[in-house]
Amino acid sequence: MSDAPLRPGARIALAALWLAVLLVAGWAIAQHLQLSGDLRKFMPSARTPEQKLLIDELGEGPGSRLLLVTLSGAPDAETLAAQSRALRATLSKDARFTLVANGEGGLEAFPERLRPYRYLLSPTLDTQRFDAAFLTEQVQSRVADLGSPAASLVEPLVPSDPTLETLVLAETWEPATAPQRIEGVWFDRAGKQALLAVQTRAAGFDPTGQREAVDAIQSAYTAAKQGKPGTLSMTGPGAFSVEIGGRTQDEASWIGMVDTIGLLVLLFVAYRNWKIPVLGALPLASAGLAGLGAVALLFDGVHGITVAFGFTLIGVAQDYPIHFFSHQRTGVRPYASVRALWPTLATGVVSTCIAYATFFVSGVDGLEQLAVFTIVGLGTAALTTRVLLPALVDPDLRDPAQSALLERLRAWVARLPQPRIAIFVLALVAAGIAAFAPGAFWQNDLSRLTPVPVDALARDAKLRQELGAPDVRYVIAIEGRDVEDALQRSERLGAALEHARAQHWLAGFEHAAQYLPSARTQRARQSKLPAPQDLRAALDTAVAASPFRADVFEPFLADVETARRAAPLVPADLAGTPLQVRVDGLLRERDGHATALVSLIGLDAPGKVAALAQREGARLVDLKAASESLVVAYRERVLWALGLAALLLIVAVRVALGSWHRAWRVLAPMAVTTLVILAALRIAGVELTLFHLVALILAAGLGLDYALFFEHAGDDREEQLRTLHALLVCSAMTLLVFALLGLSSIPVLRAIGVTVTLGVVSNFILGLLIARHPHREDA
Repeated sequence: MSDAPLRPGARIALAALWLAVLLVAGWAIAQHLQLSGDLRKFMPSARTPEQKLLIDELGEGPGSRLLLVTLSGAPDAETLAAQSRALRATLSKDARFTLVANGEGGLEAFPERLRPYRYLLSPTLDTQRFDAAFLTEQVQSRVADLGSPAASLVEPLVPSDPTLETLVLAETWEPATAPQRIEGVWFDRAGKQALLAVQTRAAGFDPTGQREAVDAIQSAYTAAKQGKPGTLSMTGPGAFSVEIGGRTQDEASWIGMVDTIGLLVLLFVAYRNWKIPVLGALPLASAGLAGLGAVALLFDGVHGITVAFGFTLIGVAQDYPIHFFSHQRTGVRPYASVRALWPTLATGVVSTCIAYATFFVSGVDGLEQLAVFTIVGLGTAALTTRVLLPALVDPDLRDPAQSALLERLRAWVARLPQPRIAIFVLALVAAGIAAFAPGAFWQNDLSRLTPVPVDALARDAKLRQELGAPDVRYVIAIEGRDVEDALQRSERLGAALEHARAQHWLAGFEHAAQYLPSARTQRARQSKLPAPQDLRAALDTAVAASPFRADVFEPFLADVETARRAAPLVPADLAGTPLQVRVDGLLRERDGHATALVSLIGLDAPGKVAALAQREGARLVDLKAASESLVVAYRERVLWALGLAALLLIVAVRVALGSWHRAWRVLAPMAVTTLVILAALRIAGVELTLFHLVALILAAGLGLDYALFFEHAGDDREEQLRTLHALLVCSAMTLLVFALLGLSSIPVLRAIGVTVTLGVVSNFILGLLIARHPHREDA
């Protein structure tokens, strides 16, 4: 573009065209944007079997899909039970749920087409034979049952199932510590709350699917109440993620509103020109859309964290137009002003991008997305500030160097000492505090980062205990050559765990072979089923001593013969049934082998159970320890990347500035600030997380920007005034954004906000003390 300024009409036309391009680009990106909520994208590749299991459980394990529901507030148990039944009836028909349990309808887990197989799945034939003695005992028991209050339950089963194998299976599949039943549905021990366990089809890492499921439950409950009093509450990973998402959205709304108003006011006060806030937004909008478009183009899905972090990190780009506005003055063409700034601006952009480019060696998909977003965004913001923005700016902008207030501030700054030894001592003291402050340096426990209130976590733990839900920390993993081998190993381990339960080492356990025995076990039971003529003879003997007619049990004879000739059930035969949900959560086949899981309930002796599992060729997996090892591995990769970034940054700044002395003046404030931030966080008892590391990179980028422009100003009085004005506006805007972020109740956002706020203050002060040149008073 020509250096000649455009006429006002042409400037308006160019601004309108730029805005139109942004709107079209935003629309096009929105059509192809696939947002992802899979947290596994922000985790390194799992290296150990325990870490691989953790990654699977976090995303697709049954525990991540389970919602625990309580109904309360109704005047009596009968009303709560009716609401529970109505809620279950509605949700059972909803495709968004794979399992809805409230203690009733246990036989539905065993669909009609699989009923003949009950003799292969039930443990009865392990100890009994269908001979005349056993059948006579069972037929007489059914006669007694039909004269009892349970007659309505038993009567439909008797013709096809005189031994009640269906009920045996239902009891076998019942949780070991199932809640009490009142009015036929689950209640807590106090009898004040009706309980339901709901498993979603959406994976635990799918925030949209989990929100839809939570909304569906709320809607179904509103209908189930039928205007009567009552309250529904939910816990579980999905409910927590929805709650956190809502709270994050609420906080983002008010923080964003305050930030927007504050930034507009700040820009207007700083430049006394209503056009500046509008023009300054164009490079930032271009940066955000370019970064988002690049990630959408290069990756299958854009992670929500990438978008959130990316737009936060793009905050560095707001400095670029501000530097240009503050250095523009009457009599100087805008393109001449931006040309003079460009070497310094480009050095800052390149240096910051180097830091994020090192994320490409981290091996973490989420960090690679973040690097692409930030590098493309910062580059776009810088280039649009260099190429397009000068054409839109009024050449006669008010010169900040003519401000009397700023001159007084400059004079005060001129009297500040520029210590060298004191800065060195500060760095040593900060390093010592960071290294030797009491308490752990790193936070490896992911659960400590959750914004879920303590009382909500306590309520979730209590409900899990009430419902007999599996332990969320420990699981036993059994590796098999194939599904059959894994099931056989599960059966052997199950026998050993029965001993552990008798010793009160655990309250109960659940494994796939409880629902689908191995083919070997099914064949062994099948071999004990009598031939048709033998079974009929034994049954005739049993019926002769009862009031039943001889032909009543023809369906029973047919089912036994079907079971005797059938091929053993395999996982594929369970497709479309509630049993599939249970087995799929506990049995996985991939990469040429199978893994069977054993969920544990009420584990009190992990060491003893681990030794028992090891004797059976299995292993007790501590998912908490696996998560911590994963965090450590993640952090090590990030730290190596940052170490590489530091070396590249030193080289880049040295090459750009041409001397080690100038490079030291620019790099020292950033380095000392990093130590000061670490010391401040450690004094406050903060254990550092990966999010603090990302925030430290952002703070370092800001510090580099401040120091470069202090260095760029040289000793010219007016240039120093303009630089001081630009950096005051930049730091005030950044401080406003991140100070509000530091007030967030979300630990991740609070960590970033506090860290960057400390960095802004320290970088500005140290930049003044180290990077600025002495003033030429005669200028």
